[in-house]
Amino acid sequence: MRNPYTILGVGESASDKEIKSAFRKLAKQFHPDANRDDPKAKERFAEINHAYEIVGDEKRRAQFDRGEIDNEGKERFADFAGAGPFGGARWQQRAGGGNPFAGAGFAGADDILSELFGSAFAGNVHNANFRGGAQGGGARRGAASADIRLKANVNVEDLARGRVEVRFPDGKPVSVSIPAGAGDGQTIRLKGRGQHQPGRPPGDALVTLRFRAHERFEVRGSDLRSQVPLPLATAVKGGKLAVETLDGRISLTIPKWTTSGKTFRLKGKGLPAKGGGHGDLLIVVAIDLPDDPDQAIIDLFDKT
Repeated sequence: MRNPYTILGVGESASDKEIKSAFRKLAKQFHPDANRDDPKAKERFAEINHAYEIVGDEKRRAQFDRGEIDNEGKERFADFAGAGPFGGARWQQRAGGGNPFAGAGFAGADDILSELFGSAFAGNVHNANFRGGAQGGGARRGAASADIRLKANVNVEDLARGRVEVRFPDGKPVSVSIPAGAGDGQTIRLKGRGQHQPGRPPGDALVTLRFRAHERFEVRGSDLRSQVPLPLATAVKGGKLAVETLDGRISLTIPKWTTSGKTFRLKGKGLPAKGGGHGDLLIVVAIDLPDDPDQAIIDLFDKT
């Protein structure tokens, strides 16, 4: 493999920002999906990634600059048998065995690729099984994973209707069904919706749900929890309190002398439940004092 600085087109004194900018530009230029008619683009893309795995990481760049690792990221003289605790296969395992996507815990390239091409591509980058560099000739060691990984940002409204829209790597929006009782981080498998490769069955699309915080509702399984301000007068005398639900605003009856923190359960006003039906909406009231001090109230408490 060539010198990683040469591959990225930067000098050895380049700043981290310059190296990152060069990697972004080249990764976008040689992305395989944008060069389907160029068989060498995939090799070039792998070479670029491998170069960034070395000089884009502060620790590995320092090792390379000191001459401790070579152009492929291997410790020098590591090919000799018994070359110390990092020699031979043991070092190759730690350094990624020549796989430009294996890395040593460095996620910088993965983050940039996710930003450029979407989480689906970055999620598969470590399964691509390319052998980068001039020595390997860019030959493939095995077929790339046909599965794609996607992330779906899910809000409470999506959970309520049981569907969320996900954009696939080709830009096509796909509506994904959310099972009742789904949890944050849960992965939904869409059979046959992954990559199509000649002579192989299509892969699957693996969609991971990521719950987004809601300004009003907190998700607790199939139940929802909402904290609502309670005027002091209503807390003391009782009355009606307007509260928001997924179906709109309703009037909640507040009994006299209601303390702050009291919870009211609205049956069936939550999210779809796994066994059928819906969870509940838990309304937690918090006494809300007026913005301006009320002297009459202060005088009243002074007498107690």
